[in-house]
Amino acid sequence: MTRAYWIAIGVALAAILALALVRPHEMVSPGDLIPAHAALKQDCFACHVPLRGASPAQCISCHAVGDIGRKTTAGLAIAPRPGHPAFHQALRQDNCLSCHSGHPGPKLPTSRAVSFDHDLLLPAALAQCQSCHSAPTDSLHRGQVTACATCHQPTEWKAATFAHDRYFLLEGDHKAPCTTCHTTGGFQTYSCYGCHAHEPARIIAQHREVGITNLDNCVRCHSSAHGEGRESEGEGRDRD
Repeated sequence: MTRAYWIAIGVALAAILALALVRPHEMVSPGDLIPAHAALKQDCFACHVPLRGASPAQCISCHAVGDIGRKTTAGLAIAPRPGHPAFHQALRQDNCLSCHSGHPGPKLPTSRAVSFDHDLLLPAALAQCQSCHSAPTDSLHRGQVTACATCHQPTEWKAATFAHDRYFLLEGDHKAPCTTCHTTGGFQTYSCYGCHAHEPARIIAQHREVGITNLDNCVRCHSSAHGEGRESEGEGRDRD
């Protein structure tokens, strides 16, 4: 190969390197930036560390974790929006790249939309569902004070993990509103004295005839409207 050939190759490589430094977006970018980062189009090092790629530390240099969702990068307050709570302060790690990309690429089909991974949250935040989610207003949940985790888990919100039939079968006249038996605003306690057929004096008298005086927990012996006991399950009946 002639000297001129090597000179031409060197000039070409130098030109490519110069263009990559002057016009990095056109030369090495994987795609357009998100609209909020459009001003950084030719400033790759605003997000990338040389030879190491994008870095969460670079993100946090502009987006203070304590202000995300609350203030803009200019320090202006962000008006609260329903369905868009400020939750970044409760994340286990400040790893922006686990969810975000400055180069979004093609949009995913709606059937493959990415859902939020609750495992990213601190344990204390997992117990505060209402800090991000509105309380249900249906008849089952209205007025309840029981913690959501009593029946639900973030990994499988639907369906609830609580199986009522394991404790008492809701059939016949027992297909009643929850508040008939759960009278304290929560599902963790119950009372069988919510209807005319279960008046305290009448129930006490009937059980006293067979020597049963401990009536604190009816489902210990009864598992359905037919009055089946749980003796077959080895729990027995307390008679004192």
